Amino acid sequence: MTRLSSTFLADGRELMYFDDAGTPPRDPASLVDHRSLPPRAEPGEVRFDALSGDWVAVAAHRQTRTHLPPADQCPICPTTPDNPSEIPAPDYDVVVFENRFPSLGPATGELPGAGNWDHNGWGYTAPAYGRCEVVSFTPQHTGSFGELSEQRARTVIEAWAQRTEALSALPGIKQVFPFENRGADIGVTLHHPHGQIYAYPYITPRAGILASAAAAHFERSGGKETLAESILGAERSEGSRMVLEAEHFSAYVPFAARWPLEIHLVPHRHVPDLAALNGAERDELAVVYLELLRRLDRLYPTPMPYISAWYQAPLEPALRESGRLHLQLTSPRRAADKLKFLAGSEAAMGAFINDTTPEAVAERLRAIASPAFKDTLQQGARA
Repeated sequence: MTRLSSTFLADGRELMYFDDAGTPPRDPASLVDHRSLPPRAEPGEVRFDALSGDWVAVAAHRQTRTHLPPADQCPICPTTPDNPSEIPAPDYDVVVFENRFPSLGPATGELPGAGNWDHNGWGYTAPAYGRCEVVSFTPQHTGSFGELSEQRARTVIEAWAQRTEALSALPGIKQVFPFENRGADIGVTLHHPHGQIYAYPYITPRAGILASAAAAHFERSGGKETLAESILGAERSEGSRMVLEAEHFSAYVPFAARWPLEIHLVPHRHVPDLAALNGAERDELAVVYLELLRRLDRLYPTPMPYISAWYQAPLEPALRESGRLHLQLTSPRRAADKLKFLAGSEAAMGAFINDTTPEAVAERLRAIASPAFKDTLQQGARA
């Protein structure tokens, strides 16, 4: 079983070690941060956009955050005498800690209701409640999630699930979002393999759109079928956009994919978030997720830039009943040497134009399945 050890950094931020099953007990000395750090930055604010009804976080202190440091100054490598990093231990498996330059938090609480907004919301600001955490997947400075072992990927999944449950219990949190930005073309500020978790005090615009569509479908079905269930069933039946099918999860390229490369990974059982997955589902997820990332990297001669976005149901009870956990794995790469940039139609209007066909992308992704993955599925079926 994964072991969790919790401590605090010199400026009061929380840090958690998630150790692989079988890792020896951690030396208590590795929990102590001996640095002398300045006080935490003052929290930012969120501003209400009366035109759209969206919240926008204003976090000017992030202008000074670390940007693509050399390997010997990486803030999430293990601490050495020459590099006293964010991770006090000389070694670790997976680490989660509060971001030193957060967009939200560290305070949590309820955003005031609509009745308190002046001018119907114009000019309204509120504290940037919430929490932003960093998840370091490995002590190794180079590599990627797709290069992790299945055991290490399983530990990361345990960390995501534990943090989802813990963050969901904080006052005022409405949505928990684990994600990974991979590659300079995406805009990463650290090369070290890592992801992040945001706990929002509001439902984000994209999640709100998906949740509304899911709730409407659920109501039309009389509470008998979720939208994710309906789409997954249709995709598995039609078949041309399926990428892989396993016992607990299936992946497909969506019918109306927005991005040149887009894969949705969906559990077969209705669960609202990662914390709700059982042990067998988490075991399979580690295998399936690694396979998807490795297929992306086999498509072109150089590593694939991507955004891995875990959509979890918002915490409002009415939306959790109809919202299902799923992954949206996307890349702006439309050819080996070309990227899709969000220009006028996409960035200004939100009207996407895709340069690839979902069926052709799915066919390419099916064709590069790894032999080891096929063997794993066959062994699982025999078991």
